[in-house]
Amino acid sequence: MDTKTVIIYASTDGQTLKICNALRAQLQQNNQKIDLFSIEDFNEKITNYDKIIIGASIRYGVHNKNIIDFINTHKEQLNNKKTAFFSVNLVARKPEKNTPSTNPYVVKFFKTIDWKPTIVEVFAGKLDYQKYPFFDKIMIQFIMWMTKGPTNSDAKIEYTNWEKVKAFGVQLSNL
Repeated sequence: MDTKTVIIYASTDGQTLKICNALRAQLQQNNQKIDLFSIEDFNEKITNYDKIIIGASIRYGVHNKNIIDFINTHKEQLNNKKTAFFSVNLVARKPEKNTPSTNPYVVKFFKTIDWKPTIVEVFAGKLDYQKYPFFDKIMIQFIMWMTKGPTNSDAKIEYTNWEKVKAFGVQLSNL
């Protein structure tokens, strides 16, 4: 039986999409049928898919509202499917906060949502001050200052551990 997988994502600055594309390419190498949609563009029937992967980035401490609404609207169908969720955030750059059980955003997310995906993962994102609008740049610098991260306005650091993404792709293949 051919399984059909969908990856639905919300990406603020593009790193979540980059991770989704890497996962899609990896799953396609295993001859899996994969559709990829931003949350804004997804209007398929969730019942058309055997596996549902949802990825969301964090901005100002919260996951994308459209992702949360989607999960709340479809939680019954999601609970009857093989599902995965991953969060992309800069806090995960710290080794003590880079697992689903230690990342404060992921912990908080699952306390506020009534859904238990089959697999959960968290990845560190990318810091690119040059890309941010003025207000975001100032706010992110402030947050970085508070969390002892880089505040140099020229900083461009990709914290994503691509080996961890690849290992997650293997888990998804076996889902």
